[in-house]
Amino acid sequence: MTARSHLPTKRTAHPLAAAFVRFVVCGGGVGLAASGALVLLGERIPLVLANAVITVVSTVIATELHSRISFRSDRTGWRVHLQSGLTVVVSYAFTTGALLVLHSVQSAPSALVEQTVYLSASAAAGVGRFALLRVVVFTPAPVQSGSPALTRPAVAIAA
Repeated sequence: MTARSHLPTKRTAHPLAAAFVRFVVCGGGVGLAASGALVLLGERIPLVLANAVITVVSTVIATELHSRISFRSDRTGWRVHLQSGLTVVVSYAFTTGALLVLHSVQSAPSALVEQTVYLSASAAAGVGRFALLRVVVFTPAPVQSGSPALTRPAVAIAA
């Protein structure tokens, strides 16, 4: 008797790729909403203050979305928000550094060059932020198997 070949099943995306797509959609959505809120709030208070308020609020919202949707994590609390906020600070430093390097190399870059550098640095920072959030902030819980693993003490006792 020959083994019957498996019928093709519906293929699902790799969990990491699916998490990255959710990360981009959530982060992008919050970014667009923050941009609109900045325009509205910037008309009422100084732009620097408006930007600070919007950055804090949008980071809190994005962290909650990333926790619940992007990474489907059960981790919550201020520690998660602080760690996520630190990834935003690192991203800000990275994009600012890229623009400073551009302006040190080229004294008056065109708007197209400046935006290309900024968006490229933002994309790289976003990938780095995704990795940090995935590995450090929203680390998936280890999968526990149904059978107990042999440990050194268990082997020593059994011997």
